[in-house]
Amino acid sequence: MLSTYVFFTFLDTSSKYLVLAGVSVLVVAWVRFAVHVVLVGALLRGWRQPVRFRPVNLPAHILRGAFLFGSTIFNVLALKSLQLAETTSIYFFGPMVITALAGPLLGEWAGWRRWLAIAIGFAGVLIIVRPGFEGFSMYSLAALASVACCAVRDLATKRIPKAIPTLLVSTATALAMTIVGAALLPAMGGWTPMTRDSTALLALAAVLVVIGYQFIIMAMRAGDISFIAPFRYTALIWSILLGLFIFADIPDPPMIVGATIIIGSGLYALYRERVVGRRKIVAESTGPTMVPDGI
Repeated sequence: MLSTYVFFTFLDTSSKYLVLAGVSVLVVAWVRFAVHVVLVGALLRGWRQPVRFRPVNLPAHILRGAFLFGSTIFNVLALKSLQLAETTSIYFFGPMVITALAGPLLGEWAGWRRWLAIAIGFAGVLIIVRPGFEGFSMYSLAALASVACCAVRDLATKRIPKAIPTLLVSTATALAMTIVGAALLPAMGGWTPMTRDSTALLALAAVLVVIGYQFIIMAMRAGDISFIAPFRYTALIWSILLGLFIFADIPDPPMIVGATIIIGSGLYALYRERVVGRRKIVAESTGPTMVPDGI
């Protein structure tokens, strides 16, 4: 999870740079998925295990793909207007959403203390978004929509059988999203011409997202969701530094206060998860290991 959000922060930085340079949001999202398919296709040529695409738990795959596409579009749209650190801070509420939904959907119920942490974290989100006040941006709603989509995506990932290798899960999703994106391009402004540098940067972003998605799938499938999700908060360090040096973005006081509240509530939720975990036997407090991908 820690490695994932190093890659994702660099990915967000490159995406923001490209949309500010005039590349359309859909093109940025589509090329990321398309390059994913090409790269993984090359990897599969050297895979020692037979590749069999079977519709095991097909609804979970469809749900994961649909909300992954939505989270990508909303995320790039928010990055176009908001500061990098601001979108990252709003995204930090994602683990709280996952913790809240993990109970009714997966049976991983949180105690009242973690529910209190969720409420406090939501207050931090409101401070950042500032609804009804000066400084409020409609793009903040796009960031919140991306958070909601990511939560559903991650919970759907948890429902996919562990016998299906991680590489096939991410490849099937990327292939479906490439086809959907290609179908939507003509109706949403068509292809945006790009320079050689923009193409190279977008290709680099796609490579990073391939690595990041592999890591996040392995993390979500091998461990308890409410335990590993708070490790996403390390992305704030990278987003502040990259936003400052590349876009000259300086976080304002409400963003700093809101992010601090969200991180504090998330760390408390992590602490409570550890306390609860110590009361269980080892078999109940640790998740099953991932099936090796064979690459």
